[in-house]
Amino acid sequence: MKGLIVKDLLLIKENWKQLLIFVLIFIVIGLEGNQILTFVPVFLSLMVLLSTFSYDDYNKWNSYAVTLPNGRKNIVRAKYIASICLSAFAILFTYLLITISGMMNHHLNLEETAVTLLGCWSAVVLLQSFMYPLIFKVGLEKGRIFLFVFFIGVSALLGLVFQNIKISLPVEVISFLNHYLVIILPFVMIILLYISYKISEKIVQKKEF
Repeated sequence: MKGLIVKDLLLIKENWKQLLIFVLIFIVIGLEGNQILTFVPVFLSLMVLLSTFSYDDYNKWNSYAVTLPNGRKNIVRAKYIASICLSAFAILFTYLLITISGMMNHHLNLEETAVTLLGCWSAVVLLQSFMYPLIFKVGLEKGRIFLFVFFIGVSALLGLVFQNIKISLPVEVISFLNHYLVIILPFVMIILLYISYKISEKIVQKKEF
């Protein structure tokens, strides 16, 4: 499995020139105090990891990988571990850069930054949890289309619901979320990833390559 993870990281390394340009742009933007830095790197890490699925499909890598010991399980495991490592690195890099930027601009709020980054990371985990089983099932291109249609549909439905039905959370619920959401989110992320991983594992176990 370690070899599969290294393979994905080496594929990402092939695009090091483009990644270096993005990193330099983010550093310049971040040091100027622009809040866009908080959101972009962790989402970029997801996009970069998704590109490895495209490489795998193009080179028919999985047809070979399934012949390795525990090949089917390790294909799935490697993708999830690589994505977690990459997004964690993006979060740490962003946190470090925002800290330096805050010290330079005399506007440093580490607690607020940490909460914002946790929210971004949670959003990426949510996307991963939906996308990876779809990609393993139908491939990257079809998976993107299905996910796009799904989120458009859900967004339209929620828009209609909130437009026509007045929904207000009790004060107690809002207070609870304000105090404990930071603690709850990591557990929700772990549960979502685990469920997503098990679904992907079952899909790959039954899939013909």
